[in-house]
Amino acid sequence: MTLEELWELFPIVLSPHNSKWASWADDEIRLLSTLLEEYAPVINHIGSTAIPDIKAKPIVDILVEIAPDVRWQSIREILEQNGYICMSESEIRMSFNKGYTPQGYADKVFHIHIHRTGDNEEILFRNYLISHPEIAKEYERLKMSLLPEYTNNRDGYTEAKTEFVKRIVRMNLTMNPRGEAKGKGDVPV
Repeated sequence: MTLEELWELFPIVLSPHNSKWASWADDEIRLLSTLLEEYAPVINHIGSTAIPDIKAKPIVDILVEIAPDVRWQSIREILEQNGYICMSESEIRMSFNKGYTPQGYADKVFHIHIHRTGDNEEILFRNYLISHPEIAKEYERLKMSLLPEYTNNRDGYTEAKTEFVKRIVRMNLTMNPRGEAKGKGDVPV
C-alpha cells in the first residue's frame, strides 16, 4: 500500500474531547508498564487527547522514556510481539502504532513514542496547554484551519503545526514555574 493509499484509508479526523481517552491511555500505560517493566520506563499520556476541552484526532499518544543504555532492538521485539507496528526508528526515537486495520481505524487507536529519558518536550507542551486553556483553544483553531488542506496528508498536517508547538515549548523553557520570564537563580521548568 502506498503512503497516499494509507492516508486515504486513515484520514485526519478531529473529534470533540472524549473523557474515555484518559482511561484508554491509563489502560495502555499499564500494559506498556508491564511489557517493559525490566526497563523501568517513564510513561505519559501526551498529545491533544490529554488536553481537556479541545478537539483532537481520536488517537491516544503515549510517550515512553527509556534509559539511554537500553538496546532499541529489545524494546522493538517486545512491542511487535504484542501487536504494535513499528512505524519509524532512529538512534534516538522509535514510533509504534496500534489500532490500524485493513478496514480503517479500530475503536481504540494508539501512537506510542519511544524516546530516551529526558527527551520529553511533549510533556512541556501538554502541561502548558492544560494550564493555559486559551492557548489550547488557539491550538484547536489552528488544527481546524489545517484540516481542509491536510485531511489526507498526515506529514503535512504535522509540519504545519510544528512552529506553533516549537513556540510554546521555547516559551515554556524560558519561564519559571510561576509563568514569569526566567532570571538568574530560577530553576528550569
